[in-house]
Parts: sequence; C-alpha cells; structure tokens
Amino acid sequence: MLADSTRDFARQLQDYRLTTAEILYHMPDHPKLLQSYIWQELDIAPRFPVLHEFLHFWETKLEGKLYHVKIAHAALIKPAEFTYGSGEFLVH
Repeated sequence: MLADSTRDFARQLQDYRLTTAEILYHMPDHPKLLQSYIWQELDIAPRFPVLHEFLHFWETKLEGKLYHVKIAHAALIKPAEFTYGSGEFLVH
C-alpha cells in the first residue's frame, strides 16, 4: 500500500489538481439560513469526478439542501516559470 503522500504525488502526475469548493447549503433546522462548507481534494478539471461523487453523497445522505457550489482549482506540479528581472548589476 502506498503512503498517502506518494499516492497524492502519483495522482498529480496524472493531471489531478488541487480543487477547492465552497458549498452553500440550507441549514436543516432553519432552512431559510445558509451555511458554508469548504471542501478540498485532488480532482480532475473540468469534469471533477471526485467532487461530483461527494456532492452525490451529500444529496443522498445529508439533510442540508445544496444552494450553491463555487469551484477553484490549481495545478500543483507545473513547468518552472522563469522571469527576467530588469536592472543592471556592476561587477568590479
């Protein structure tokens, strides 16, 4: 069995990206009030199968009705970016 960090690294090489979802849902006891939940996991953009699986679990097993889901994602492993600085350095 691979360690979690090794498994996560292997997934990142398969184009999984760190995905964060802000989930707004109606509170079960007070349906007119909204509560916020932050979910974060490695997932594949733009289909987001891991997030869809979580949201399906939410809708079938939890009482708070979903109101709004906002998604952001970023690649953790990417080519190095080089930028050239402007300026002049004098060497004696």
